[in-house]
Amino acid sequence: MSVTLKGTSLKATRAPRATVAPKAVTTASMDKKAAASLAAAAVIASVPLAEAPAMADVAGLTPCKDSKAFAKREKAELKALNRRLKQYEEGSAPALALQATMEKTKTRFANYGSYGLLCGADGLPHLIVDGDLNHAGEFLIPGIGFLYVAGWIGYAGRDYVMAAKTAAKPTEKEIIIDVPQAIGMMFGAASWPLSAFNELKNGSLTEDKENITVSPR
Repeated sequence: MSVTLKGTSLKATRAPRATVAPKAVTTASMDKKAAASLAAAAVIASVPLAEAPAMADVAGLTPCKDSKAFAKREKAELKALNRRLKQYEEGSAPALALQATMEKTKTRFANYGSYGLLCGADGLPHLIVDGDLNHAGEFLIPGIGFLYVAGWIGYAGRDYVMAAKTAAKPTEKEIIIDVPQAIGMMFGAASWPLSAFNELKNGSLTEDKENITVSPR
C-alpha cells in the first residue's frame, strides 16, 4: 500500500511490518470501550429517576399532578370519607380511624403526583411497562427486584431440600426446619444468579432426562 501526496512527487511506502502483537491492540481497544460503557452506566445510574419531571410522553396520558380527573377523584374520595366522619362523635374510635384514612388518602394522591406518574381520562395512574427508562421506577426496577427476591427464596429452598435428602431422616428434616442451616443457606443464596449460571454451565442445575419419570401414555 502506498499514499501519494497531491501536488508533490513524494511517495510514502509501507514500512516493514512491525512486530506488534495484535492482541495487545485489541485488548487496549476493548478496555477503552469497557471504560466508556462503565462511565455511561455511572452517569445514567446517578440520575434520580424519582425526581425526573413528569412528561406526557405516552399518548392519551397526562401527568397526574396536572390531571383534572385525578384531582376530581381525590376530592370525591375525601368527600365520601368526610360524610362518614360526620356520623360519629368527635374523638371516638371510628372517627379517629376515618381521620387517619383521610390523611393516608391525601398522602397517597400527593405521592402519585410528585412521583411523576401519568394518569388517563379516568383519573387513575397508569404504569408504563414497555421498558422506558423514564418510567423505570414504575415497573422495571420493582419487577427486577421481585424476580431477584423470588429466585433467592426458591434457590435457598432448593439447596435446603437437596441437603435434607442426604440426612439420616430426610422427611423429618423437611417437616422440622433446621433454622441455623436454613439461615446459612439463605445467606449463601444471595448470589443465586451467578450460582445458577455456573450450575447451568456444568450441567448440575437440571436433572438428567433419563432420571425423570414419565407416566404411561
